Amino acid sequence: MPDKELTVGQVAERSGLPVSTLHFYERKGLIASTRNAANHRLYARSVLRRVAVIKVAQSAGVPLAEIARALSSLPRQAVPDTKDWARISEAWHDDLTRRIQTLTALRDKMALCIGCGCLSVKRCPLVNPNDRLADEGPGPRMLQ
Repeated sequence: MPDKELTVGQVAERSGLPVSTLHFYERKGLIASTRNAANHRLYARSVLRRVAVIKVAQSAGVPLAEIARALSSLPRQAVPDTKDWARISEAWHDDLTRRIQTLTALRDKMALCIGCGCLSVKRCPLVNPNDRLADEGPGPRMLQ
């Protein structure tokens, strides 16, 4: 029956996640459940899609706060459709592209950095490519 709700154990089994992770996601507002007469959690089948998106986004390095923000724009009762997922991926596109470029540069220049050992912020192609920090004037520039 397609409308049948899933127990937390069934969602855990089908998603490959521990029950504790599902409870954590629920506390963070990423997924939602209802309770039956015995006070056990029941999930709509559409939660499996949400969990899949959470897993993929986390593996790409998207912070949980951003995932929660994106999922909060989706309909709670309806099953999210292709347009909903396209809107989310479009919102993450630029950030993921930037992350990919940063990781690619790190990968390609890692041996240079480790072999150099200079620890120079001025010359480091990873921390300060083309001495871009010098354009900002003297003094510390990498404060967070």
